[in-house]
Amino acid sequence: MNVAVVLFTSDLRVHDNPVLRSALRDADRVVPLFVRDEAVHRAGFDAPNRLAFLADCLADLDAGLRKRGGRLVLRTGTVAKEVRRLVEETGAGAVHMAAGVSWYAARREEELRAALADTGCELRLHDAVVTALAPGRVVPSGKDHFAVFTPYFRRWEAVGVRGTLGAPRTVRLPDATLASDDLPARADVKNVSPALADGGEQAGRKLMTSWLDGDLADYADGHDDLAGDATSRLSPHLHFGTVSAAELAERAREKGGPGGEAFVRQLAWRDFHHQVLAARHDASWSDYRPREDRWRSDKDEITAWKTGRTGYPVVDAAMRQLAHEGWMHNRGRLLAASFLTKTLYVDWRVGARHFLELLVDGDIANNQLNWQWVAGTGTDTRPNRVLNPVTQAKRYDPHGDYVRRWVPELAEVKGSAVHEPWKIKGELDYPEPVVDLGEARARFERARGLD
Repeated sequence: MNVAVVLFTSDLRVHDNPVLRSALRDADRVVPLFVRDEAVHRAGFDAPNRLAFLADCLADLDAGLRKRGGRLVLRTGTVAKEVRRLVEETGAGAVHMAAGVSWYAARREEELRAALADTGCELRLHDAVVTALAPGRVVPSGKDHFAVFTPYFRRWEAVGVRGTLGAPRTVRLPDATLASDDLPARADVKNVSPALADGGEQAGRKLMTSWLDGDLADYADGHDDLAGDATSRLSPHLHFGTVSAAELAERAREKGGPGGEAFVRQLAWRDFHHQVLAARHDASWSDYRPREDRWRSDKDEITAWKTGRTGYPVVDAAMRQLAHEGWMHNRGRLLAASFLTKTLYVDWRVGARHFLELLVDGDIANNQLNWQWVAGTGTDTRPNRVLNPVTQAKRYDPHGDYVRRWVPELAEVKGSAVHEPWKIKGELDYPEPVVDLGEARARFERARGLD
């Protein structure tokens, strides 16, 4: 009997999963495995919101496998040790898994190869599982990655994404009884954001279908509308792989129109960041393009930013949405990040770390490299741009509805006046601005040698 292990990582689905389909094609019996890696816990990456969402994902993946005659085997420990132990129990000839791009993924692969070296079991990595296009699939002449998005996107579009794979009809397990830990439950995770979305492939596919059939058509015009909330909210499902980036890109292209084109471009941005991190693992903690910054570290200002009490309503609204939902509107992310790094002139790593503590879609490639983009230490071709929170608020929340939703202290303030509460006569239970915007911009420009 030919046995293969499918090591699920960031691909917690049965639909359009090249890892699962390849293992089923090559082996008579397959063992679906997920390892709760102790290294993730030691690194502090197992934030409550992601643990709760992961619990949903694992339960749903197990249900999807059982529907097809299989089940999910859950182990806890070091990935390499647990995989080797399962290989020895089953006599598996191959371990299939999705290729990753981070330093952690590279180390995990190295440790797996070492652990399997004397077992006769082969490690087989599969590309274009986590992303729509594999990192390294397109590269500029003489270089290992694109550092600017636009030329990358042209090549990305020209190559196109792979075809979508259907879900398997049957998953056959080995005859031997395999020990498995109990599946975790969302209810057992503490300190979860009150309005955290549901996880799992069924929830992801339902959301994907409703998005493609509905708001996608208006995405080009509405994706920056803070109050309209017209984004897909699929980022958590892309992070955990309960929805396939390749399938999503293919289906959005089929829908077409300005909305479909704009959304596919955003999926390409996600791939872009993954290909940068694949080539430059240290970009998750080091400046991609150093600017000789001497960052400030005012604890009171950082605390005000984290708790949504900076005195700038649109920034505070975004930070409060993050705390309540474990998710934040993309325009809000840009404004919150610009305010911390450019207005307060605080190290982007402080903000990136805080986001990873709360974001259910906290992805190293996208979180860290987007923070670097905003801070001007990453791939932005205009590294010294500063987003004015008042101007941006009036543009992307013109009636103030987003602010009033998340900052109840200002709920009675009418219209766009809510964006400048310091101009309102009378007392408000709302903090004064932590910094003057003009002084802050001048400080930043001096620090970057632009004065």
